[in-house]
Amino acid sequence: MIVPAEEDHAANFERINHYFDGYLQRMGWKDAGRLLAGGTMQAKDIQNRPEYLSKAYKWAEPSAEFCHCKGAHHMKQINIQQELENNSYPGRGIILGRSADNENAVIAYWIMGRSANSRNRVFTETEDGIQTEAFDPSKLEDPSLIIYHPVRVVGEQTVVTNGDQTDTIRDVLLEGRCYRHALLQREFEPDAPNYTPRISGIVEKSGDYKLSILKSNSGDPSSCLRYFFEYSNPKAGEGRYISTYMGDGSPLPSFEGEPKLVNLESDIDAFGSMLWNALNEDNKVSLFVRYINLKTGETDSRIYNKNV
Repeated sequence: MIVPAEEDHAANFERINHYFDGYLQRMGWKDAGRLLAGGTMQAKDIQNRPEYLSKAYKWAEPSAEFCHCKGAHHMKQINIQQELENNSYPGRGIILGRSADNENAVIAYWIMGRSANSRNRVFTETEDGIQTEAFDPSKLEDPSLIIYHPVRVVGEQTVVTNGDQTDTIRDVLLEGRCYRHALLQREFEPDAPNYTPRISGIVEKSGDYKLSILKSNSGDPSSCLRYFFEYSNPKAGEGRYISTYMGDGSPLPSFEGEPKLVNLESDIDAFGSMLWNALNEDNKVSLFVRYINLKTGETDSRIYNKNV
């Protein structure tokens, strides 16, 4: 597949790649790789012109996040511990994947906060997952964007999100419809000027999983960008990580690109402790980790709260 885009840098391929990812999925076609043509050239300019291939391909160096080999791209795995240790404020984050011993589906979700209201929270268990609660109810200010159910089990699926879209997804799944229908009804959070993205995940009984992000178009609230990523038969020891922000800032910069490929561990306590210790000490609030046995469906969960 030849994919044209304006200019000659990687950022301009994000939307066109997302479009073709969705197109391939709808058509049921296998992605055998794609050639990314940039600069002043167009796709027709390089057709049957092999001498121009390297020029059209010039931005995609092996050191980039995507390593392009023989037309196919492979994402570089990052060390999640180092990723979090080097980022003081990724905001809320989701990790989904499969344990290194290939026995469990893995879920991790955390919240962080800079304001007193955001930091005044804890995770507590519910019958179908977890909820956020005010640690000190007398200090609770606006609960609209900070009190919700991050994790809910719906039949044989587990829903994890960073907001009340958990309930929207649950309701749609109970109606027998696809989670995408739920997220097409929602947008990013209305917290100008950040317009915090809504991030969501679904874990299937098989261990297959899906991730989504709804975000503003470079801070423009009149335009919502919706991205969906679906992972079948995940490899042991691999997961995908997505967060609300790229890091600290004013306004906070929304997450960019495809969910990052990260390493996962077999032991839930080792994995949970690693994540909790890697998150910024000043800004971390709560962490939830769950392992779901792929044979029995039994769950093993951990909750870490800074406020105790």
